[in-house]
Amino acid sequence: MTKLSVNINKIATLRNARGGNVPDLILAAQNCERFGAQGITVHPRPDERHIRYNDVRELTKVVSTEFNIEGYPSEDFIALVLEAAPAQVTLVPDPPGVLTSNAGWNAIENQVFLKEVIPTFKNAGIRVSVFMECDPEQIKAVAQTGTDRIELYTEDYAREYPNDPEAAVKAYREAALLAHELGLGINAGHDLDLNNLRYFTKEVPHLAEVSIGHALISDALYLGLENTIQRYLREIEMAQ
Repeated sequence: MTKLSVNINKIATLRNARGGNVPDLILAAQNCERFGAQGITVHPRPDERHIRYNDVRELTKVVSTEFNIEGYPSEDFIALVLEAAPAQVTLVPDPPGVLTSNAGWNAIENQVFLKEVIPTFKNAGIRVSVFMECDPEQIKAVAQTGTDRIELYTEDYAREYPNDPEAAVKAYREAALLAHELGLGINAGHDLDLNNLRYFTKEVPHLAEVSIGHALISDALYLGLENTIQRYLREIEMAQ
């Protein structure tokens, strides 16, 4: 079954708005797991505007499900990931000041760089996923870097889903089939929510994991965290 990893960046954003430790990020991560989440995702950025590097260090002590750390593989980020030793690292091509991840890697242009970086993590026993769009040539290129998985960037799907679900998912289905043929695992994330998650999970084959943060944490403001996580899990179950 497709696993649900909860991205807790937005909880850190709320905490940082006032200083102090309210809400408690560590307690929130533990509660996400207690409520059924099968993974915890964080994306520490250089300016630490939400997840701080020390948050990552503290989370490694308590996360008992899969811990996934996202980020651009700068020297500082690489050192942090090697120290934390998560189950998975997801490499994104974000420049330092970007608001949110909004594009996949150009694996053709960056193939040499990725080939140099990826073994650093794999040699430490950390599974590697690379944030990608659906272009088949790019997926063929990333398959040559040594990555274990790709994470499909799903903003385009989420934007087009209300107008034409089949047209919205078509490229993702084809990308997942190609990636699987090339020996890659498939993750997905960005703007998946309670409205579009079930259809995506049903239509995209070999989907190992979805990482959901903004929509899930926003829903939790209305529905409560436990109920929200259970509802997301139910959408995944209904699609299997």
